[in-house]
Amino acid sequence: MAESMHAAVLYGREDVRLEEMNVPGVAEGEILVRVRVALTCGTDVKVFRRGYHARMIKPPSTFGHEFAGEVIEVGRGVTKFRAGDRVVASNSAPCDVCFYCLRGQANLCEDLLFNNGAYAEYLRLPRRIVERNTYRLPAHVSFADAALMEPLACVVHGINETGVKRGDTVTIIGPGPIGLMLVRIAKQRGAKVIMVGRRKAQVDRALLLGADHGVFSDDTEQAIEHVRALTDGRGTDIAIEAVGKPELWAAAVRMLRRGGKANFFGGCPNGAEVKLPTELLHYSSLSCLASFHHTPQSNLEALAAIAAGQIKASDLISNEEPLSSVPAVLARLAHQNGVLKTAIIP
Repeated sequence: MAESMHAAVLYGREDVRLEEMNVPGVAEGEILVRVRVALTCGTDVKVFRRGYHARMIKPPSTFGHEFAGEVIEVGRGVTKFRAGDRVVASNSAPCDVCFYCLRGQANLCEDLLFNNGAYAEYLRLPRRIVERNTYRLPAHVSFADAALMEPLACVVHGINETGVKRGDTVTIIGPGPIGLMLVRIAKQRGAKVIMVGRRKAQVDRALLLGADHGVFSDDTEQAIEHVRALTDGRGTDIAIEAVGKPELWAAAVRMLRRGGKANFFGGCPNGAEVKLPTELLHYSSLSCLASFHHTPQSNLEALAAIAAGQIKASDLISNEEPLSSVPAVLARLAHQNGVLKTAIIP
């Protein structure tokens, strides 16, 4: 194994540099993974634009969090894995002992441990992530497919919290990679799915992945009318906003039938506020929730869905690039709409 490696380092707003550094050593309970595939993510693009993430990353820091690879070295006391194992790991792990963990809300852990650095040749996994959120891959699962586990775990967590069930009509706003994964999981739960987007090509891709109806329009009012027309005028049972814009959070509420439920899945910019009509919320008995992050259980469910072939990287990855292209790839993604994931191959 080499003594040095290349890795992408975030320094600030739209400032990511590829640097040479020492391959990290492993302490007790840790493992070192050779990254085989790392995927770009909407969250990474947001962090690239803003230069930081309040909870996940503070510059300067190695960057990237969706990956799969091969164990190269294990620290003292590690018995779960050995060199040569093909693995995937999540980007965080809960403490299991705080107020929220003890109440089954591990995604809200008061001491949630994050790990970044997937845009690199090697990545060290801390002990808690090794123990709680790292998994050996089934032989038939590719590294690219496995690298989808973390974002898919967020989707599974959101679908679970929303209570999607067979026979529901679920409207998803936003046909990006997360929206497309929401389509696949909602369909697996037996729901009818309406995809709403502003670009026909993206909506068409959602239809190819199983959505029953597509609505593409630049006009939010028109999109709401289309959704109501597709639901006999009543509105949808569930609306999931997967873009992260306050005006679309509000639109999701207005798409609901009486007694319906909205999930504000897309994270809006810090300081953003949303205005909702109290009369509609109250007299239509609407429910609103927001799903954040994932849990070890939703990671297990996500990996099982990948192993079963329910989600494939080929549906969500538009191209492959070498590690040296990470700064340029992130810059392109930050200023282009409608682009799917890029697979980074160190």
